[in-house]
Amino acid sequence: MGRVRRLPGRSVVGGALAVVIVAVGAGLYWFQPWKLWQDETVEEALPAASAAPAPAATPSGAASSAAASATPGAAEPVTLARGELVSHEHATTGTVRLLRLADGSHVVRLEDLDTSNGPDLRVWLTDAPVKEGKAGWHVFDDGKYVSLGGLKGNKGDQNYRLPADVDPAAFTSLSIWCDRFDVSFGAAELARV
Repeated sequence: MGRVRRLPGRSVVGGALAVVIVAVGAGLYWFQPWKLWQDETVEEALPAASAAPAPAATPSGAASSAAASATPGAAEPVTLARGELVSHEHATTGTVRLLRLADGSHVVRLEDLDTSNGPDLRVWLTDAPVKEGKAGWHVFDDGKYVSLGGLKGNKGDQNYRLPADVDPAAFTSLSIWCDRFDVSFGAAELARV
């Protein structure tokens, strides 16, 4: 009696199907294409500095007259530098302002931001020059940069506090950086005011 040979068709098709499913799953995880149709709008108010310290008491327990005549509350932030976002990998518009608060801390403020959503977007202060078009897509990780954290939303007004040990004068530009693909979505040259 002859032997019956099985064709490897079913196992090959099953193996190929498993590879395709894993590849599609990995591609979806890596590229996150659904974010192109999802907008996240963030509307944060202009940052307020911490309130002025309470007046010091004199030995008799009364506040000094100079401190008592000062108006309570916080001073308005001072704009140190500003710039307009230019598009790189994705269409990006908005204004960037570097602010000093009354307490001496610094904040980067994005105003009227409009860009594409994407995976792993970051806000970077950098020392790289802003170049328009494809020439500017990959330059921001070549020099000195500091990440201010993940982009809170791809639209709106947002504030990003600088760490206390960061000297804002050492940086000349800001990039909306896609850390997943090492590319700038948009950037702004920060001109001192």
